[in-house]
Amino acid sequence: MANLYRFKQDFCAISQFGILANGGVSRIAFSKADHEARNYLIDKMRQANLQVSIDPAGNIRGLRNGSNPSLPAVMIGSHLDSVPQGGHYDGVVGVLAALEVIRALDDSGIKTLRSVEIVNFAAEESSRFGMATIGSKAITGKLSIDKMKELRDSDGASLFQVLSNSGCQLENLESAILTRSDLHAYLELHIEQGPILENKQLDVGIVTAIAAPSRFYVNIIGRNDHSGNTPMSMRYDALTGAAEVVLAVETLAKAIGGNLVGTVGELAVKYGAMNVVPGEVKLSIDLRDTDLDNKNCAVAQLKQQLHQVASTRKLKIELTPICDEAPIALNEKIAHLLCDQAEKLKLKYKKMSSGAGHDAMHFADITSAGLIFIPSINGVSHNIAEKTTLEDINNGINLLFNSVEKLANDPSDGIFDEIPI
Repeated sequence: MANLYRFKQDFCAISQFGILANGGVSRIAFSKADHEARNYLIDKMRQANLQVSIDPAGNIRGLRNGSNPSLPAVMIGSHLDSVPQGGHYDGVVGVLAALEVIRALDDSGIKTLRSVEIVNFAAEESSRFGMATIGSKAITGKLSIDKMKELRDSDGASLFQVLSNSGCQLENLESAILTRSDLHAYLELHIEQGPILENKQLDVGIVTAIAAPSRFYVNIIGRNDHSGNTPMSMRYDALTGAAEVVLAVETLAKAIGGNLVGTVGELAVKYGAMNVVPGEVKLSIDLRDTDLDNKNCAVAQLKQQLHQVASTRKLKIELTPICDEAPIALNEKIAHLLCDQAEKLKLKYKKMSSGAGHDAMHFADITSAGLIFIPSINGVSHNIAEKTTLEDINNGINLLFNSVEKLANDPSDGIFDEIPI
């Protein structure tokens, strides 16, 4: 089914856009490197005879018409943008797998009843604007123009400005939002970004639920003082307060347990110097869980912890919410279909949840959405050492191909009405 030589050629070409001397990649959303990768994809989509368009949110879409294009389509895809100092597999495998599915359908002379549309979602990573899955949020009605104007990168440019400068027609966003009448199903292939599949020697994971984040910026304000002449008892040290907050996040996540994880991934000391008591620190907090009540409990306890640190150390702590999303359950019939197709391909699989957010989560309330994981070597991701074997990629593409073919030839209004849940 999949032409791995063709896939590898495209993969190697995409990897050059934003490649680093250390072998990793920095392809931040709408950067020069991202635009180069996007243009390469557009060219390959056109070579595959797809109807290519860029929607108002900056998502690149390629349509292969079915024999009855009036029916809701099947959509497949992922993203090409990366985190800074990232790896080459996150997102890219899913986009190129979707393209390979289209090519394999053509190679096999298969005409589908429904149209199949592939998509590269814009700004899936939160690296630039502090919010993840921007393109899929926008196109499913979860991101307003006003919010786009609020979200800014480190240079002060708003998401609205960046999209407008990239030629996106944001005035048409509302009319371009997808609904249930537009899509029959959405499928995404992605590397696991964790160690479970490799450790259990499994070929694929069938994702049943996706954790969602609550994210915050925290500004801790104390007072800059001379490090030599300020007694320890008279300091208002913002950095020691930040240290308590960092440890509080870790302790909280371990204590509440379940699937809850907590991370402080950014920390900046304002006017940092060896001989100055830090007067201001900014940091970010990311809390995630597949259980909404568990996550809400963690957020409430975090706020109490911040209040305690501020009170004890006589600091001012400002908490600014970035996002607060609900965990998502994916479609059970799609999961059943994926399991059935995995068995037919003799792939070892397990049903599992995802701690990482993915574009698939935003389609769960407008269509039947599914997500396939393939193993990550050593569970590493968002890291230059990120890697997945070509054999595992091949397994994932073949599972995606079989499932897309079934879905795109499904005449029912629902997903295979005969499939039980």
